[in-house]
Amino acid sequence: MRKATVRLGEIAHVTSGGTPDRERPEYWGGTIPWVKTSLIQNCEINLADIDEFITEEGLKKSAAKIIPAGSILMAMIGQGKTRGQVAILNTDAAINQNCAALILKKGFDTRYVYQQLLYRYEELRTASNSSGQQNLNAGLIRDFSIPYADSHQQVVIGAILSDWDIAIETTERLIAAKEAYIGGVTARLYHRRPGWTRHRLGDFLQEIKVLHGDGDYVIGSVGKNGIKPRHEVYSKELTSNHERNLLVKPGWLCFGLASDCMAFGINSTNQTYSVSPAYRTFQIKGADPCFFEDYLRVFNARLSKRFLITSARQGKAIDFEGLFNTECYFPSLEEQQQIASAVLLMREELDRFRQLLDALKRQKRGLMQKLLTGQWRVPPSNAESTDKEPAPC
Repeated sequence: MRKATVRLGEIAHVTSGGTPDRERPEYWGGTIPWVKTSLIQNCEINLADIDEFITEEGLKKSAAKIIPAGSILMAMIGQGKTRGQVAILNTDAAINQNCAALILKKGFDTRYVYQQLLYRYEELRTASNSSGQQNLNAGLIRDFSIPYADSHQQVVIGAILSDWDIAIETTERLIAAKEAYIGGVTARLYHRRPGWTRHRLGDFLQEIKVLHGDGDYVIGSVGKNGIKPRHEVYSKELTSNHERNLLVKPGWLCFGLASDCMAFGINSTNQTYSVSPAYRTFQIKGADPCFFEDYLRVFNARLSKRFLITSARQGKAIDFEGLFNTECYFPSLEEQQQIASAVLLMREELDRFRQLLDALKRQKRGLMQKLLTGQWRVPPSNAESTDKEPAPC
């Protein structure tokens, strides 16, 4: 009968590696690629991705061992996302002691097993938590089970899902390239040109404070990427702790802090946000709001360095007086609007690619659910008999 599941220990040799003594320079800088856990990020690892190499002596005098290309690596430790992440190793390489290597036996497809482990990431992490420890180990990995599929099913399913990974990775690279391009274009557009006139930043800002009171508003937060909703609408019965919050109406600018830089954002929605009274809120006068926000973003690093101060009473704080007295050069309102519109068009195109990426990830997840659980089966190959059960593992 067909086996429903197989343990990883049945289909692979599971091992780990080691780290040569860092105090022995003769162990490092050789020709043997050495993979550390940080490289394992649900990806494929090629020789060009590896940035550390050990010598033959380092290999012999440590627990490091050569893992063959085609193996699957798994991170065994890490309190963030790292623990349970996997990678396909595309080159012979040594690994450290925090990596597990699954050297698959004949008849088991690397891409199929890799996709199974991607799909069951949370299960893997739960396996480590249920053992009373926060890390995975070789024993837990060997005991972990995945659905069994015959070799033809494995190859086809692995190839289908790998094609989706290629589409996702290609889209991610395109998004990164467009982000870099838009950043460069924006920086050039917002630098002073002939005809721009001198102002103070504060010339365009009028502080305004409207308390939350007992109304129903979306609670917002201001971070490095602007203002965003933090919670659903609070009803009047639940807003007692937010009465002193400030409202940020559509088109208003809100300033706050985000770690070591200034945080700010225009409320570009049609709804009113309620934010902490630690923030400061402004109406923009005499300038295009989108242009003004982008201007601040282009020069944020420079402005933060000058006007983000450490206060004995408040910790990190913004020197608003100094910030608003900063000299700036702005074009006419008409040119501001033209520049802001051009940047907006580029960002809208970028958003469409981000939406495409989200759709690809959702669709791949749906395919994984069907293909990796056995709900859908791929047609048998011409060489296989449709009425013949595959041999059990």
